[in-house]
Amino acid sequence: MGNYRKHSRKEFLTRLGTGALAVAGAPALLSSATPGREIITLPERRIYSANDKLNLALIGAGGMGLEDIKTALRHQGVVLRAVCDLYDGHLERARSMFGNDLFITKDYREVLAMPDIDAVIVATPDHWHKKISVDAMKAGKHVYCEKPMVHSVDEGHDVIKAQKETGMVFQVGSQGMSSLGNEKARELIAEGAIGDINYAEGFWARRSPTGAWQYRIPEDASKQTVDWDTFIQTTEKRPFDATRFFRWRNYRDYGTGMSGDLFVHLFSSLHFITGSKGPNQIYSSGGLRYWKDGREVPDVLLGVFDYPEVEEHPAFNLSLRCNFVDGTSGTTYLRIVGSEGSMNVEWEKVTLQRNKYQGEEDPFLQAQAERTGGNTDRKKMRPQDEIVYMAEEGYKGAHYDHFANWLTAIRGGQSVAEDAVFGYRAAAPALLCNDSYYQDKAMKWDPVKMKLI
Repeated sequence: MGNYRKHSRKEFLTRLGTGALAVAGAPALLSSATPGREIITLPERRIYSANDKLNLALIGAGGMGLEDIKTALRHQGVVLRAVCDLYDGHLERARSMFGNDLFITKDYREVLAMPDIDAVIVATPDHWHKKISVDAMKAGKHVYCEKPMVHSVDEGHDVIKAQKETGMVFQVGSQGMSSLGNEKARELIAEGAIGDINYAEGFWARRSPTGAWQYRIPEDASKQTVDWDTFIQTTEKRPFDATRFFRWRNYRDYGTGMSGDLFVHLFSSLHFITGSKGPNQIYSSGGLRYWKDGREVPDVLLGVFDYPEVEEHPAFNLSLRCNFVDGTSGTTYLRIVGSEGSMNVEWEKVTLQRNKYQGEEDPFLQAQAERTGGNTDRKKMRPQDEIVYMAEEGYKGAHYDHFANWLTAIRGGQSVAEDAVFGYRAAAPALLCNDSYYQDKAMKWDPVKMKLI
């Protein structure tokens, strides 16, 4: 059994001060002068001179890869020297965006052989994450690897081993990890703001074609413009298929489904906020309800996860949902519920709600008692206190800060939070969620030893 520290309402009130809790039912959007809203202070970041240069290479220049490198280049002293991709069009686009001096190649090993490359961003399809990350660290390159860290559960320990043996800085790209919202939520949990956690839930919804992985297929897609043989090198051999290449998330050989793409973000945030190492039981259900376009993965997925009592937290349950058939679309949230209240966590905002205890002098409750015959023993519905924490103006965002953490660690600063061990503990339950779906059974997992039971 764990030795987690129980939290009390009195303790949190003492820490926070009763003034902030005096505003009941505070609106979600408040002016800067409104009581009940606390501005989240921007973290102090060391500023490096332009001479403190880091040469980066991008491996995988699709949509997310370009967003990653553009964010990295917003930091001082960062230079993009090389880009690797298996499609000519992506390489041509990168050169047009970043200059004709850019080295481009379809072979990532050429990038790793460049002595002046300090670090690489791995933004390939999931089935290449482990191989390229391990090879890069062994070649003396620091690595920023997009989530999920690995394509299958059995690959995780290879990445952990490579990081430990090489000493390179390795960070997984669940950028919300470094958000002010996550940092504030972690602080509030530690202070006992919602008491002892007993339940959490998360939800992602998408509906547009691109949001549901119906990515555009270029007109010039062919065996001449795409290195298909390399793409399928570690998977089943198939004839060239442009749909599989450009919409790879829809296929199990290359992607990790809704869970590996989206649930992993929620696992990363939840584990950071609570200090958890992960669940010990995973079960999922779902189906292919709408996008019957040849894809192999569901477009509605539900996951249920049991977290055991440990030193960091009491036992609690987590439910996650993802819907690519949502007519409203765009909904995302992580909600954490405890014995004294709950909080909704977003990257730039945290909404904290706590039980509010009113006395009999409350006129609404007195009127309610009169309507029920004066039965003062009857339980009542209680309003809640709400506090909204917002990032202050000028916040550059979680993606920017996530790269700041990685680059600072490379330059000798504090180590990253989302290293290979943390990244594996976030990826494993997401991948096991898929295994549960396809095998139609609950999966048992040891989150401490990081192995299947």
